[in-house]
Formats: sequence, structure tokens, C-alpha cells
Amino acid sequence: MLMLDTLQAAVATPGLVWLVLITIVAGIVYGFAGFGAALIYMPVSVIFISPVMAIAAFSVSSLSSLVTIFPRAWPLVNRKAVTVLILSAAVSASLGIWVLRMADVTAIRWAVVVFCAVTLAALVAGWRYRVEPTTGTRIIVGGAAGFVGGLSGLMGPIMVLFQLAGRDSISTTRATTVVFLTATSLLVLPLMAAQGVLTAQAVALGAVLLVPYGVGALIGQALFRPEWERFYRVVAYAIIGLATLAGVPIWDQM
Repeated sequence: MLMLDTLQAAVATPGLVWLVLITIVAGIVYGFAGFGAALIYMPVSVIFISPVMAIAAFSVSSLSSLVTIFPRAWPLVNRKAVTVLILSAAVSASLGIWVLRMADVTAIRWAVVVFCAVTLAALVAGWRYRVEPTTGTRIIVGGAAGFVGGLSGLMGPIMVLFQLAGRDSISTTRATTVVFLTATSLLVLPLMAAQGVLTAQAVALGAVLLVPYGVGALIGQALFRPEWERFYRVVAYAIIGLATLAGVPIWDQM
């Protein structure tokens, strides 16, 4: 009975139709480009629900990637390198979640929007590094990604910038970000539960969004072609930009 009540509360979430639609779009971009789902989902979702609930629900819905696009991505990655990134992110995410609990909601929304905008600008500018990253570099990158992910739900931007700035092929870059983001979405759930911010309603909402996200990811994966690198970057950047603009808190006053 309690489970049914919780599910009914999730279905009654304000703006659920918009949450479902933005989740589908986020899934398509994620399946296509290997990144951008949280950048699309978070700025819009926090218009309707709290940042804490948005992050928890998205982490649950992202688990659909384990059976949609993760299996194809795993054989393509440098497993040692991606494991260092994942473990570093998992360690630092707890600190980010703690800050999330203590911070002002509007401040977090502005942080999400600003971080999305800065990341997008860096990606569009095409910044690249020319040296081979060390284990220490990956620990720093993973740790920074985990902290920001715990705080804002945006586990990917720092990681994506790090990958896109490197020399890997686009297929390897996409696969690495897919594996990293899927694994960290799984790991962040017990971290949120340990700090008491993983509510039953958030889990139920995530379960409602699980199928739309999974369907979107399958569509995006079917559209992916390695030779379309320039095209898929442009599409992902455009959608991320629109979602970031839509999430600016100033619209609440209009």
C-alpha cells in the first residue's frame, strides 16, 4: 500500500509531462553523443522539483543505460583508466552531496546553469590538450567530476571536457563517457541514501522516468555514426544550450 501511495505521488509530480519529455530528449542525446543527458535534464527539471529530488530521480532513471548502451561501450574503453576516474568520482561525490544538502536551492540552480554554460562554451571553443594524461591527472579529473556531480547532478561536464580535449577516437571518447556516467549514476545512489537524501518519492519518480530515458538512449544509439562526429557535436551543443537557457531561475519571476 505504501509503495502504491509513493508511486501515485510520483505520478502526481508537478510538470511530470515536461519531465518525461526532457528525459526522452536527454536519453536520445546521451545515446547519440555519449554525453549531455544531465546537462539537458537538470536545468529543466529543477524548474519543477528540488535539486536533490532531481538528482536522485535522474540517477535512478540513468540505470537503464546498464542494459541499453553500456554493453556496447564497455569493450571499447581503457578499463584501467576509466576505473580510476570512476573510483575518484565516487569518493568525492559524498562531499558534493553534503554541500547540496546545506546550500540554498536557488543558488544551486544558478550554479547548475552557470556550470552548464561554461562547460558548453569550453566545448564549443574546441580546447584540446596534447600530453598523455597520467593516473594522477585522472584522479584529479575524477575527483572534480564527482564533487560537482554530487553538488549539482552534473557528473559529466568535467569528464566530457577532459575526454573531448584528448586524442582518443570519437568512438573511444563516447564509450568512455558512457561507462563513466553509467557507473557513477549507480554509485551515487547509496551515497545519497547514506546522507538521507534518497527519498522513496525520488526513487519512484526515477522509476517512472526509467523507460523514457532507456527508449531515448536506444534511439540515440541507433542514430550514432562515428563519421558524423561534427554533426553530433553540433546537435548536442545546441540542445544543451537551449536546456541551459530554459533553466535560468530568472524565468520564475516572469
